[in-house]
Amino acid sequence: MRTLYPAIASNAGQWLQVSDLHQLYVEESGNPLGIPVVVVHGGPGAGVSPEHRRFFDPECYRIILFDQRGTGQSRPHAELADNNTQALIADMEQIRITLGIERWLVFGGSWGSTLGLCYAIEHPESVLGLVLRGLFLGRQQDLHWLYQPEGGAAQLFPDYYRDFLVPLEGNTDDLLNRYYRLLTSDNELARLNAARAWAIWEGRISTLLPRNDADSYYGEAHSALALSRLECHYFVNDCFLKENHIVEGIERVRSLPAILVHGRYDAICKPAAAATLASCWPELRLQIVPGAGHSAFEPGIIDALIKATDHMAKELAVQ
Repeated sequence: MRTLYPAIASNAGQWLQVSDLHQLYVEESGNPLGIPVVVVHGGPGAGVSPEHRRFFDPECYRIILFDQRGTGQSRPHAELADNNTQALIADMEQIRITLGIERWLVFGGSWGSTLGLCYAIEHPESVLGLVLRGLFLGRQQDLHWLYQPEGGAAQLFPDYYRDFLVPLEGNTDDLLNRYYRLLTSDNELARLNAARAWAIWEGRISTLLPRNDADSYYGEAHSALALSRLECHYFVNDCFLKENHIVEGIERVRSLPAILVHGRYDAICKPAAAATLASCWPELRLQIVPGAGHSAFEPGIIDALIKATDHMAKELAVQ
């Protein structure tokens, strides 16, 4: 079974002004003359980490990491204004042009698969191929699965779901909008309590086997605020996409080489979504990983993703 490549340092980092309000943190690592690959992180709001560099052979790839608006080291932190899917797509294109890249491989998981696909649909001429993980199509049924009491996640994890509802006093009526009001409240304590409950719910169910440190790790205030505020902001606005946008636009990317890795027991993004995409994209190489949930850092998912990026390096090198 393959494991992550050894840790490497970044070659360069910068803050890129993408609007009057937002600056994005962008960094490069690996081989400056290698195949360009852009890492599109999840959430929205999760940010990148040095571990994301390790999914790629650093001798083969020029690795581009960036924190989307309001996340990670980008500025301002957890900012909702001027933050939507169309802006993030434009940001990716601005990064590509700024770095002098003609075409790049898109690597994205969870929300990163959503944004990566939306970017490719909008700019297929800028994309060499896609490696995707834990597919999220951003449809109402996908949000229903994750957040509503009769959805799949709540049925699988009823005890964790009860904790998720504590800031709402157990009331599931108008759940996302009521959470949004808490997460944008002037009451700092209410805002932080809601952010921690939101982030811990997602973190607890992201792996097949439980993490003993899930509450402390995912409940860290700085990261929980960005994750919860941005996810809720996007989700109350239907991800700023029309329903079935990705499925309806898939013809624009069908000629691109693409691999999708999805955990068999993914409780955050249901595997049925991966099957739906594969049914309308016959050329997509779908791999369902047994013994894995949603997280990119579970052993089976790591193995599949490393094999996918190695395969893409060989395939793209001969083009």
